[in-house]
Amino acid sequence: MTHFPRAAVLGNPISHSLSPKLHSYWLNRYGIEGEYTALKVTEDALETTLRELPGKGFIGANVTIPHKVSVMQFADQLTDRATLIGAANTLIFKEDGRIFADNTDGYGFMANLRQGAPEWDPKAGPAAIFGAGGAARAIIVALADAGVPEIIIANRTRAKAEALRADFGARVTVVDWVQADKMLEDANTVINTTSLGMTGAHEFKVSLDALSSKAVVTDIVYNPLQTPFLKAAAEKGCTTVDGLGMLLHQGVPGFERWFGRRPEVDDATRAAVLA
Repeated sequence: MTHFPRAAVLGNPISHSLSPKLHSYWLNRYGIEGEYTALKVTEDALETTLRELPGKGFIGANVTIPHKVSVMQFADQLTDRATLIGAANTLIFKEDGRIFADNTDGYGFMANLRQGAPEWDPKAGPAAIFGAGGAARAIIVALADAGVPEIIIANRTRAKAEALRADFGARVTVVDWVQADKMLEDANTVINTTSLGMTGAHEFKVSLDALSSKAVVTDIVYNPLQTPFLKAAAEKGCTTVDGLGMLLHQGVPGFERWFGRRPEVDDATRAAVLA
């Protein structure tokens, strides 16, 4: 039995995760005795694993694909944010065995955007989002909280985008994927939440011709760091923000809760994770 706090990231697959590198760097940087590891967990073993971890010295966990939605059914307490988003990525194991679940993806997205584009004004115009998955849900909540007046969504399967409109109301507008380039005309903020452009995935082929040079453009993909989508936006003169910072910032609240120190996301953190 270990006498220092332990945390983990749970997913399947999990070998690609940069979270162990991030949290191990912070533990070392702040001289905290602790451990953070990656655990490959199948859907069938998820509940059993969650029940066993506290007895093995684990005080919390991050949750990644494909467990962010299903983990909620095993939580004893959900934050309003996790409930609204419909997914959880950060767990805290209480001493009495109860599981507290939160979602920090929206926080990570917003902190990254404000760090990478400090002049960004959320109220200056609509936001255009490519994709309608779990990350998009968290980002919609964060943008709405920040005061973005309209959020326009295009997804390859329109029904998924319509489901977001049903959940989040009149501030959300849906356009067909074949018309996705049109939603860029007045967009102040443009976000790719799809896997298009990721190493090994299909290309991002939507035209950015209508994109204003005043727009702030970000991609949640971070492999490669500068996606073709971001390169094309930069060529238009836009301020661009890569996706790595979202991963780094979303880890901050969990680390603070588990290990008692609020970590800093700076150039040294980025360099350590990319090394």
